[in-house]
Amino acid sequence: MADARPGDTVTYTRKRVFFSLIALALGGFAIGSTEFVAMGLLPDLAKDLLPDLYASRKEDAIGQAGWLISAYALGVVVGAPTIAALAARFPRKTLLLSLLAAFTVGTILSASLPSFGLVLVARFIAGLPHGAYFGIAALVAASLIGKGKRGQGVAIVLSGLTIANVIGVPLITLLGQVAGWRAAYYVVAALFALTFVAILIVLPKQPGDPTATIARELSVFKRSQVWLALLIGAIGFGGFFAVYSYVAPVVTEIAKFDATVVPIALVCLGIGMTIGNFAGGRGADYNIMGTVFACFALFVVSLVAYALLAHTPAGLFISLFLVGGAASALSPAIQTRLMDVAGDAQSLAAAINHASLNLGNSLGAYLGGVTIAAGLGYLSPAWVGLLLCVPGILLAVFAVALEKRRPIVRTALGD
Repeated sequence: MADARPGDTVTYTRKRVFFSLIALALGGFAIGSTEFVAMGLLPDLAKDLLPDLYASRKEDAIGQAGWLISAYALGVVVGAPTIAALAARFPRKTLLLSLLAAFTVGTILSASLPSFGLVLVARFIAGLPHGAYFGIAALVAASLIGKGKRGQGVAIVLSGLTIANVIGVPLITLLGQVAGWRAAYYVVAALFALTFVAILIVLPKQPGDPTATIARELSVFKRSQVWLALLIGAIGFGGFFAVYSYVAPVVTEIAKFDATVVPIALVCLGIGMTIGNFAGGRGADYNIMGTVFACFALFVVSLVAYALLAHTPAGLFISLFLVGGAASALSPAIQTRLMDVAGDAQSLAAAINHASLNLGNSLGAYLGGVTIAAGLGYLSPAWVGLLLCVPGILLAVFAVALEKRRPIVRTALGD
């Protein structure tokens, strides 16, 4: 079947759609690996890049190495709206390939540069394409998979990120511990290069929006429903990362397991994320806001279970599975919601969702750290997550009430 051109209505073979979605998900797998592998390699990064500080004050060195995680997140926040607004008119396949090339270069620089300051800059550069990739990939997946299945298409793209937490992050972390953290990032760069080749070969040409302008894309920020969707997603993931960021000390200090059990706990959480992601995608195709409310309800139950039962083996693993599932199910629902409420500014709205999620990541990790530093214990971040659920639910209620007063006009990607 011929590749798409602006104004065409094209149906692709199921085989081509399948392999295209797998290629897009592979990019998500690489992104999940590059984003989260630093968490398990912070001591290695600190020892190599900050040797003097590490030798004298180990904890301070590890804390400073954490700036590398923040630099990547800042790159996501800056890059998502900037790239999406400037490049909305570009053919989407070409844009995806350009973003993957930038990922590859940024990750190679991260693995190669000699000093902490230069690696910090490289991590910022590597984060710039993150939001734009997921945003554009979600739009492409939705167009390929067809009406009525948009949420499932988005979930397939995001599945790469969740599966990375089950397979990619633990394995690449282990490689980094054995062969050095630079080897780990070279492997991630190879994953981006592989995705580039896969998308180049299997993805049909995808037209951009020739009528798009920067002003029109930026007009998305005038829409109250867009802000509500972004805030709901950020708050939901803020609660998730309040827990995720401090799983390791809970495993060792609260559940009294050996440190070797930490990867098993993370795999359990990652499996929950993977299943929740697909469940959220299917739920979004049926009832978007109903799925959002269901996610928050499950999130509340799982956080309470985690806070009360994480000192037991069953309580720890089951509650982590549920926390991952509830949070991850929220992501495709919010992404699909943005497709409905963004009007013509689809590219920017899809991209800034991931910027907002990274802001939520930073907020949750920060607030969880504050409660731990205040002496409230390693399980206190679970209560932070519960408190964040309150404004999240209230914002969702307000969004539904506002929609009843001002019905949303669905876009071309709507059902």
